[in-house]
Amino acid sequence: MAKRWSIHQLDVKNAFLHGDLQETVYMHQPPGFYDRRKPEYVFRLRKALYGLKQAPWAWYQHFANFLIKLGFVIAKSDTSLFTFKQGNDLAYLLLYVDDIILITSYDRLHTGIISSLQTEFPMSDLGPLSYFLGIAVTRTPSFMLLSQQKYAQEILEHAGMSSCKPAATPVDTKSKLSANTGSPFRDPTLYRSLAGALQYLTFTRPDIAYAVQQLCLFMHDPREPHFDALKRILRYIQGTIDHGLHLYPSAPTCLITYTDADWGGCPDTRRSTSGYCCFLEDNLVSWSAKRQPTLSKSSVEAEYRGVANVVSEACWLRNLLLELHCPLRQATIVYCDNVSAIYLSSNPVHHQRTKLVELDIYFVRETVVLGEVRVLHVPSRYQFADVFTKGLSRELFLDFRSSLCVRPPPASTVGV
Repeated sequence: MAKRWSIHQLDVKNAFLHGDLQETVYMHQPPGFYDRRKPEYVFRLRKALYGLKQAPWAWYQHFANFLIKLGFVIAKSDTSLFTFKQGNDLAYLLLYVDDIILITSYDRLHTGIISSLQTEFPMSDLGPLSYFLGIAVTRTPSFMLLSQQKYAQEILEHAGMSSCKPAATPVDTKSKLSANTGSPFRDPTLYRSLAGALQYLTFTRPDIAYAVQQLCLFMHDPREPHFDALKRILRYIQGTIDHGLHLYPSAPTCLITYTDADWGGCPDTRRSTSGYCCFLEDNLVSWSAKRQPTLSKSSVEAEYRGVANVVSEACWLRNLLLELHCPLRQATIVYCDNVSAIYLSSNPVHHQRTKLVELDIYFVRETVVLGEVRVLHVPSRYQFADVFTKGLSRELFLDFRSSLCVRPPPASTVGV
């Protein structure tokens, strides 16, 4: 986006039929190919078929091997990503089953790669990226908008709430939901399908990540209060259905992260909810809202586990950018609003109370000593990660939502 390179979408036809099987696989004679003279015979497969469990891996191996012959390299950070560099020519190819996104620095390189691919695989060039895996992509000279408006509308229709009254926020500021309050919900299947659909919607809507995470804690036994909370999210989506994630042109020189934890917030287990968000310059590139797997005996432990989580994500992002030939020269900034957790990131003295997070301490401290990370304090008023750990007031939520680059598309004007 920063370099305004062309982004094209490709589609491979009958992808799973191109894989060569390395294992010995037999199948019964299918209808239409039945040999009455040898009814006890079976077929030995040399090529993959749809429905065969080996087919996805066989297809990936065949495709990856061909790309390697073209000069591509498989990224270690993400094996579905392939990079190409030859002099000043750069290309990135992202594979998802049979859908491909191709980004090239020059048009002639784009043409050459597609021609080479088409000699091996029957595929279609669908043109500039506009709709990929349910995500609509709108690209202008000043920004790129990722939106799931159509998908969100389908969720509302499935829930029978296409004309519901909008809500200002996806979750209230009251205490968190409990597993034992209220009577069991009458249709658990509906609850699970809606909650699962909302999970996919968080790909472009980080503003609902915390609310959806809370719902998914009760998939096994949904109750009426849980479904009421789900309906509030749907009402919020109704009022913000045109919102999406905005990305702006900027040179990737600095990675800034925010992390926070709601200590002992779960009323059933007293485990903490930690959240983080990562910005590459002004663009939000990663976020998370997740209940911690273990109990924290103090707020410092909870906060420090959150710091370790975001440092781990930052290390992965830095390695990914390195493989994309865009290495970061500056240290990653980690903003945390807990002063004690910040001191622990650089203080070499261990205390008895830090034994439970000792591995996290060593991990974070090592990255700090190497100069890859700096843990700094941020006032709670500017702690954007709060939106991933708790319900906020309307004014603060709307402010943080805008900071997360979740906005409606600019109003179109018609000239006279």
